[in-house]
Parts: sequence; structure tokens; C-alpha cells
Amino acid sequence: MSTIQLHNGMAMPTLGLGTFRLSPDDCERAVATALECGYRLVDTANVYMNERAVARGIAASGVPREQVVVQTKLWPTCYRRADAAAAIDATLRRLDTDYVDVLLLHQPAGRYLEAWDAMQEAVGAGKVRTLGLSNFDARQLHDVMTHADVQPAVMQLECHPYRQLESAQWLLEGNGIALQAWYPLGHGDARLLADPTIVRIAGHHGRTPAQVVLRWHVQSHRIAVPGSHDPAHIRENLAIGDFELDEYEMDDLARLDRDRAYFRMPGPLRRVAFTMGRPDFDAQP
Repeated sequence: MSTIQLHNGMAMPTLGLGTFRLSPDDCERAVATALECGYRLVDTANVYMNERAVARGIAASGVPREQVVVQTKLWPTCYRRADAAAAIDATLRRLDTDYVDVLLLHQPAGRYLEAWDAMQEAVGAGKVRTLGLSNFDARQLHDVMTHADVQPAVMQLECHPYRQLESAQWLLEGNGIALQAWYPLGHGDARLLADPTIVRIAGHHGRTPAQVVLRWHVQSHRIAVPGSHDPAHIRENLAIGDFELDEYEMDDLARLDRDRAYFRMPGPLRRVAFTMGRPDFDAQP
């Protein structure tokens, strides 16, 4: 498993398991399977309602907790400073751990600078190792960076061959921030994975289109967190370390960029994020 060294010295695996939209049962099985076959990064979030399942999956895998990079996210309903501090303690309880390796602000809504202050305190207390952001734009990133004592080390954004975010990655890398791709396979879009360029490159290497796309992410110096509950897909996604795309193939893939985003926040989540409704995170199974 290759890694990217973050600016705080932490080695971040370039491939992890995403758990967005996984039910608790599916999440528990997926995490156990992933860790057993070699993954060492698991991405979850308060609002995914499966943090407890992630903890159960880690325990079931038999992989020592200290060998797993556990990443989770605070939801905007918890961004007031006191709420954020309490939310961090609650997420540690749900994850059954003394510390989180990476903690992100999930959305740029509400009092995110207050939340950042609480997150910095958690770093000082040893509850969190690394801080980052998810779905923030350049202006909002600047807000955090000029406010922060502990600088963000990770930015999670929707990124795939049809949305390559070259300028965003250039900005992030210039500030020592690693780009982490969610929906790295375009949310499994059949059109993307059947794109003639990707299919041709996959045929040349004897690989699947998904493996080619994930290899492209790694060679582009990004972290990717594809989600799946299918054991075959989980294993397939990891098997990308023994081939390499040449410069011509990388150039061909670069020409696929269409600035196409697949995710639009559903109505209920939009209301939660921006009118500050409050999910009962501790009610999750």
C-alpha cells in the first residue's frame, strides 16, 4: 500500500474504503473484509450513521487499531464550539477508540471556524491526530487557514476522470494539503467506466476500468476512498499496485475532464446542513 506523507508527518494510505450510504450491517462486513485484505484507511462520518459499525468491523478484522487510519467528519449541526467538543468525544465513543487519525469538517456551513477551534483543542489533547476539510471552496479554505493554528492536511472533494480538479489540486498542494477523492469512480457511473479511453487502457493492461481509474488517482498523487460492500469489488479495487500507466495513457485520461459532478445533496440532507436540523447520531446501530 503506497502512502502520501502529510505535512504533519503522518503517512496516509493512497487507497481507502469509503462507507457513504452503507448500512451498519454492510459497513461492518465491508470494513472487516477490507482490512483483512490489506486496506489500512477507513472513511466514515457522523452523518453516515455507521461509526459504530466501523468500530465493529475493525474489531472483527483482527487488525490492531494502531495500524488503521480512521477518518471521520463532523456535521454542521455540531459546529458551535461547545457542541463540536462534545461531538468529538461522542464520535470517539461510537468508534470505540481513544483517538481519531483524521477529522474533517464535512460541509462549509454554519460556524465552521468555531468547530476548527474545538478540533485544534482535540489535537492538543491527543484525541485527534490530523485535521482536514471536505467540500470547502478556495475562499472557505482561506478562511480556515488564516484562522488556524493547526493547518488542514487533507481536503476531500468529489474527483474522478470526468471531474479532475486540476486547479484545485494545484492550490492544495501549494499549501501542503493532500487531495482526497470521494466518488473516485464517478459513483459507479456505467458511462464513465465504459468510456472508450478507459476501456482501451484497461484492455492493454489486462485490468478492469475501475482499477485503471484508481491507478490514475494514485499516480496523480491523490488519495481515493471508493465505497463498496461487495467483497469482490473491495479486493479488486486494492489490486492496483503491480501495474503503472505510462505518460501517454495519463495524458489520454487527462483529456476526459468534463467538470461533471455526480453528487447533489438530497433535499433532507440539504435541510440538515443548511437549516441546522440535528440528527440523533447516537441513535445509530
